[in-house]
Amino acid sequence: MPVPPSAPRLSSGPLAGVRIIEIAGLGPTPYAGMLLSDMGADVVRVDRPGSSPQSGGKYALSRGRRSIVVDLKQPDGADTVLALAERADALIEGYRPGVAERLGIGPEECSARNPRLVYGRMTGWGNEGPLSRTAGHDLNYLSLTGALTLLQRGPGAQPVTPPGLLADFAGGGLMLAYGVVCAVFEASRSGQGQVIDSAMVDGVASLTTLIYAMAAQGRFAMDAPGSNFCDGGAHYYNSYRTSDGRFLAVAASEPQFYAQLVDKLGLDLASLPDRDDPANWPGLTGTFAEVFATRSLAEWQGIFDGTDACVTPVMSFAEARRHPHNVARATFVEEFGVVQPAPAPRLSRTPAAIAGPPPDAGEHSRQILEEWGFAPDRIDSLIGSGTVVSTEPAAG
Repeated sequence: MPVPPSAPRLSSGPLAGVRIIEIAGLGPTPYAGMLLSDMGADVVRVDRPGSSPQSGGKYALSRGRRSIVVDLKQPDGADTVLALAERADALIEGYRPGVAERLGIGPEECSARNPRLVYGRMTGWGNEGPLSRTAGHDLNYLSLTGALTLLQRGPGAQPVTPPGLLADFAGGGLMLAYGVVCAVFEASRSGQGQVIDSAMVDGVASLTTLIYAMAAQGRFAMDAPGSNFCDGGAHYYNSYRTSDGRFLAVAASEPQFYAQLVDKLGLDLASLPDRDDPANWPGLTGTFAEVFATRSLAEWQGIFDGTDACVTPVMSFAEARRHPHNVARATFVEEFGVVQPAPAPRLSRTPAAIAGPPPDAGEHSRQILEEWGFAPDRIDSLIGSGTVVSTEPAAG
C-alpha cells in the first residue's frame, strides 16, 4: 500500500496542493513546469545524474521547482519514479514516443500504480503519425502547419526565422500546462487520470485558427503571404523606420484609430486613397514611410504617446524592461539575481508567484523522499545504492 503523502507546501496560488512530477528535459516541458509552479503547484523535477545547464544558477526557466536525481539505469530507478507517481496528481515528460516505456515509466506503468494520475506527454510530432518517431524543432513545426508562411514578407520571400517561442513554448509548453490543469480538474471529479498527447505541431495548428476563420470569411488570403491586412501587406499594420534608424510598430486597424494616426502624421484623411482597397496599400505604405523618416523615434513617441493611434516603439529587451507601463505593472521582476518576466496571468485572490530559484540537481532529493512518504530505511537504501543522488549538505 502506498504511504499517504504529507501535507503539501504552502502556496497562495490556485494550484496549491497539486503535486506534479516533471521528468527533466528541454524547452517546452520545463516551461510547462514553470507555469504550473508559478500557479502554486508543488513541482518536483526528476533530474538525471550528471551536470545540466538547466540546473541551478540563473536558468530562470527552472524556477520554483525542487529537484531529485534518479538514475533510471539502476535496478530501482524506475520503481522510485513510479513510487513518486503514486503520490502525484500529474507527471509530465518530453521524451520521444516509446522512450518512457523503455525506461519503465510510461503511462501504463504509472496508471497501474496510480489510476488518478494525469500523464502529460510533450512531443514535437505527437505519439502517432508518420513523423512521430523523427526529430524536429520549432521551425519544423511552424513550417509543416503553414504558420511559417505568416512570417514571409511576400510570395517567394524567405520566411523570417524566429527563436523557438511559437511552437516550443506557445504551441507546446503552454498547451501542455493547459492540458494538465484541465485533466487534473476532471480527475478531481471522476477519480480517473488520463494521458495528454500534447504535440507542438497540433498546438501551432490551433494557434492558426484565426487565420482559418478569416480565410473562410474572405478576409485573408492564406497562399499570398505579405498581402493581407495583418501580415505586412497593409500600410496601417506595419513597421516604419525613423530618422535615427529606429522603428515604430503601427497597428491602426480600425477606422477610428486610423483617423488619429493620419492626423498625427500631418496628413489629410480626405485626400488619401481608400485605405481598405489593397491596390492602394503599396502607395500608402510609401507615403507613411516618407513621413515617419522625417522624425526620430523619441519625437514620434512624444507625438503618439497617450493617443489611440496604436503606434509604439520597437524596443530592445533592455528598453522594454524600463518602459513606464511595464515598470508600473511590474511586468519584469528581479529574483535570485536574474531579471525575468513575472508570472502571468494575474489572479486577484490567489495570485501566482515565483516559488524559488532554479534548484541544483539533487538539491532536495532526501527532502522530497521524506516529504512524499518514503520510509527512512528505503531512503537510505536508494541513496546508498546510487539510485537516488542527493547533493543536500549533511545535517549538522
